[in-house]
Amino acid sequence: MTHLRRELRRLKQYHEMADTGEIVRRYFAMNSFDGILTILGVLVGSYLAEVRDPRVVITTGMTTSVSMAVSGLWGAYLTESAERQRSMDELENHTLSDLSDTHLARASRVAVVTVAVVDGMAPLLASLLVLLPFFFSSHFQDARNPYYIALAIAMLALFALGAFLGRISKQNLVVAGMRMIVAGVISLILGYLLEGAIHR
Repeated sequence: MTHLRRELRRLKQYHEMADTGEIVRRYFAMNSFDGILTILGVLVGSYLAEVRDPRVVITTGMTTSVSMAVSGLWGAYLTESAERQRSMDELENHTLSDLSDTHLARASRVAVVTVAVVDGMAPLLASLLVLLPFFFSSHFQDARNPYYIALAIAMLALFALGAFLGRISKQNLVVAGMRMIVAGVISLILGYLLEGAIHR
């Protein structure tokens, strides 16, 4: 327990040194938002195509979410690694010293991994949350009910995400939450119009 506490304290120090808090919050919010809107698009397309088999919806949603997670994790890792390495190189040039085995370098490496994991996991977890009703579809008599519940969950998640950002920016939480819901509604309308245009 003492060793675990010591490691957690060290990780906290690394995050403070690398200043990852703001970056992680930004990636979490941005990619959760992307995950929810992407799954909303999947749900609109599936509903209008009259897909009533929950396994099809789950498979489509999960493959999309996993692709987003891999893309986010990989992209964030490469981008953050490049940016952190550039900063370290500049610092080494200014100090005329090798910093590769310092606390600052280790903090930088921890920051890269943390940001990449958050970037990859945020859309995956947000997507799974919205898809949750389809895992329990056998409990519903009407095959359309999971769609309605998933939509409600997506809107609540968007509102919560907006309120979270509103709290960070010290704005009105309700207004910030409603802005996110508006984005969800626009996504639904565009998906509906697109589906209608394709099938004309």
